[in-house]
Amino acid sequence: MGDSYKIGIVAGEISGDQLGAGLICSLKSYYPEAEFVGIGGSKMVEQGFSSLFPLDRLSVMGFIEPIKRLPELLKMRKSLFKYFCDKKFDLVIGIDAPDFNLGLEKKLRNMGIKTAHYVSPSVWAWRQNRIKKIRSSVDLMITLLPFEEDFYKKNNIPVVCVGHPLAEDLALKSGTSEARQKLDLTDDPVLVLMPGSRASEVQKLSKLFIDAAVQCKKKLANLQIIIPAATPERKIQIQKTLKNYLLNDVRILDGDSHLAISAADVVLLSSGTSTLEAMLMRKPMVVSYRLGILTYALISRIVKIKYAALPNLLVDEPLVPEYLEKNATLENIVPAVMNFFDNPDDVIKLKKRYEVIHESLKCGGSDMAAKALVRLLDDK
Repeated sequence: MGDSYKIGIVAGEISGDQLGAGLICSLKSYYPEAEFVGIGGSKMVEQGFSSLFPLDRLSVMGFIEPIKRLPELLKMRKSLFKYFCDKKFDLVIGIDAPDFNLGLEKKLRNMGIKTAHYVSPSVWAWRQNRIKKIRSSVDLMITLLPFEEDFYKKNNIPVVCVGHPLAEDLALKSGTSEARQKLDLTDDPVLVLMPGSRASEVQKLSKLFIDAAVQCKKKLANLQIIIPAATPERKIQIQKTLKNYLLNDVRILDGDSHLAISAADVVLLSSGTSTLEAMLMRKPMVVSYRLGILTYALISRIVKIKYAALPNLLVDEPLVPEYLEKNATLENIVPAVMNFFDNPDDVIKLKKRYEVIHESLKCGGSDMAAKALVRLLDDK
């Protein structure tokens, strides 16, 4: 009977596509004939997933952008709800995108469909009243970070912490030499720029990051600059920005973010999952983010955490430099980047801290998540 399960997955962005692909792969070992449908990206599709809508239509950030796209988002959610109900799905899993997915999960659960949410909303950081909605929306919460599991247990919500799948998947050694060979790079210093996977992120950060790289290159004439574009659409955005610069030697990659990070000496990147990837691959990083004046003003009044970068959140201290909104300036970013190039002893100390954090995140990843979902499905 399990082989015929219909499992819905709704992923919110590129990082969700990666998690979804790993989860599908693990679930197929239990249910080889299961059907996987919903919203996902190329990595999930490679695992046999059928996406009803393009992934990037759900990739929205902040307060203002979702409001602009609200009619489209509501129409998508209504369509997904009808599809999952009409086709009598057994389980629907929302990956991240809590403002979209929790509402969908709640309606589906009320219809008798089992639901799970993969990647906890930052409910421990802000809008803690959402815990009531979460309790009524999901049969299981799957968290990536250990301290999140404790929060849900205290609120009597079924939960399992699986660690971050990347902690299992990414090799402990970064393979810098091999990555540089694949990218045809020399042994000269390498700076990787990662301005985000969303259109709004690239719009706000690409010029700032390229400006920073230009100033770093004035100090390191042999500096090699790599930009892995998250999608073809983001590549076009970055190319348009680069037209305003006399930089003929900047390499833009089609995806390959892990390869780019592996090749890097330093990574300048937006806040998000990529900060965790850089940490797991033992790379010094400088984190920056711009939400927009209005969105940042609203969020800063209600957020209960001190840091945005995941490495800093995990240790509750400024382990890596992060510069948000008004502090996201060349005056702050360039010296922080150059500090890593100029002070190898600082890099060695940072990598030792990374190793300890890495080990704490190895809790089973996709396989552990799949086992928890199998128990949920088989629990009649």
